[in-house]
Amino acid sequence: MKPISLQTLAGFVNGSLSATSNPLLSRVTTDSRKVGLGDAFVVLKGDKFDAHDFIPRVISAGAAAVVVSRIDASWQTDNCAVIHADDTLVALQQMARGYRSWHQPLVIGLTGSNGKTSTKDLTNIIMARKFQTRATFGNLNNHIGLPLTLLSLEDGDECSVVEMGMNHAGEIKALVDIALPDAAIVTNVGMAHIEHLGSQEAIAWEKGTLPANVHGDGIVVLNANDPYSDLIARHCQATVYRAGTQMGDVRAFDLRASSEGTAFKLDFSGEIVETFLPVIGDHMVGNAALAACMGWANGISPDDIADALCTAKLTSGRMETKAVGGIHFIDDSYNANPDSMKAGLSALAALGTSGRKVAVLGLMGELGSYALEGHRQVGIHAATLGLSAVYTVGDEAALISDAASASGLSETQNFQNHQACAVHLKEILQKGDAVLLKGSRSAGMEKVLIHFQTL
Repeated sequence: MKPISLQTLAGFVNGSLSATSNPLLSRVTTDSRKVGLGDAFVVLKGDKFDAHDFIPRVISAGAAAVVVSRIDASWQTDNCAVIHADDTLVALQQMARGYRSWHQPLVIGLTGSNGKTSTKDLTNIIMARKFQTRATFGNLNNHIGLPLTLLSLEDGDECSVVEMGMNHAGEIKALVDIALPDAAIVTNVGMAHIEHLGSQEAIAWEKGTLPANVHGDGIVVLNANDPYSDLIARHCQATVYRAGTQMGDVRAFDLRASSEGTAFKLDFSGEIVETFLPVIGDHMVGNAALAACMGWANGISPDDIADALCTAKLTSGRMETKAVGGIHFIDDSYNANPDSMKAGLSALAALGTSGRKVAVLGLMGELGSYALEGHRQVGIHAATLGLSAVYTVGDEAALISDAASASGLSETQNFQNHQACAVHLKEILQKGDAVLLKGSRSAGMEKVLIHFQTL
């Protein structure tokens, strides 16, 4: 955090300040275990804890200020300022919005049904070629993570790439009101969170809230391959660019996949460069095109963009390749919905390996009434790709393997747990084989590989 006076930071909050001095604050945190000298600690309440209980500890650790919604007379606050607010979560968000306006970085907001974190990572790598850039850590993209990302901006940081996730209607607008984005990327509009939104059109409206709120001098990058981009673009006041595979203001074409990644060309409205993305999957190339377009629109040269993509390293669990005993595992276990499942399966099928191609899949969450059809469609898609086998873990995921079997795939099986699946893989896999691990976060499909490595 760029050092900021207590009075300035407290002024962003709709509350009262009790302090005997005006120190410079160096960090805002919600983790009592990490509080140090000069920090401001914001109390949050959960279902099973109330961080007010930790106030004596954080004061002893040297906190310069605490943000609370109740005050206990037993606290020794002589050397620690107290900011009192009715709602400490709202206070955290107000701090982040105020700090963002005080710091004044270029803020790029990023949302979409699939590929948010990967595209955020790629945008961060590219924007760093021109700006000192800081991005959302991991996938801290919600009403707590986004404020903490903005409050982590250091002195000298010029650009912040912030991921915005959602489960329900209205959540993107709440994040937009905190981040005040100067630019936006929408990766796509898919079926993720349809349980809560009800339809793909409703998802498009929710995702479109981000680009619609970018100011008139800003930049919006939309997916040239997504049918909902026209709808979203009509509600934008910023300059809109399109990017994707085979089409767009920035287009990726001539894709050449290997087990190490994908070589391809990028066309920046007539200026063509060759590049390589060390991550497999055509859908990842599409994400790279979106990130490349944002960099280009902000004055970064195509050559610099191409060079940056060659160095890309994504957050773990996103098409992460791992060689185990000569077997090529693709760990895409972080999350899943029907669209990302199909993309992952297609990437497996396109992989240039000498051995068999095996998909090991878990359930997809938050599909609501679409769960049955969503799982069934993934199984049908898998059967069209020429894969050697589709294995699933858990009762709900059995819908996938059952549909794949009914559609003509001869080798399918459902396992009740990760270990049983790993034992079977150990028995049948050989050097040169490739395995995709994918499912929603609750499915924990990375556990299959963990068990496999211990057998």
